[in-house]
Amino acid sequence: MPTVADCVDHIDYVKNLVGIDYVGIGSDFDGGGGLEGCTDVSEFPNITAEMLERGYTEEEIGKVWGGNFFRVFNAVEKMAKHD
Repeated sequence: MPTVADCVDHIDYVKNLVGIDYVGIGSDFDGGGGLEGCTDVSEFPNITAEMLERGYTEEEIGKVWGGNFFRVFNAVEKMAKHD
């Protein structure tokens, strides 16, 4: 089973490839899968802790945990209103 560290390895990869503004994370715990150290939403802080250990800033973590999604979603809504 993949671990929290494996998950953050992927976050690191995308961050280094295209930048933190294009990284997001979500979950789908009703379809199987999961991570060792994060088997449900109550353990999401384990992902954040791993990111902090690797030197991510609070701003970067906020982007990954939803900030980027909302930035893009808001831009899409704004664009849709102009059509």
